[in-house]
Amino acid sequence: MDTSWAPRGVTAARAVTTAEGHGNVAYDELGCGPVAFSETLRTPTSHSGLPQLPLLQIYAHVPHPDGTSLALLTLSTTATSHRDTYRTLLRRITERVVFEDPAG
Repeated sequence: MDTSWAPRGVTAARAVTTAEGHGNVAYDELGCGPVAFSETLRTPTSHSGLPQLPLLQIYAHVPHPDGTSLALLTLSTTATSHRDTYRTLLRRITERVVFEDPAG
């Protein structure tokens, strides 16, 4: 996702403060830089044909060092009672994010 240039911490904060319905927001500095974590809890509409189970979606908003791009990592589950486990899992995945040019 491309964004207007801003310091990375501002980009991370802006990503969650402008996202509708996001709660349980946390901010941290990881090896890849500043990260904002958030989550939503949604239930599919009755017209979707999907089971009417709440869907927990947990997000990590990771600004790219160039200040104009944002990586968004998401985990989704209907196991809402395991919220902390999924938050920990996404954090561990995010700790391994690196921004490198694979071409060298």
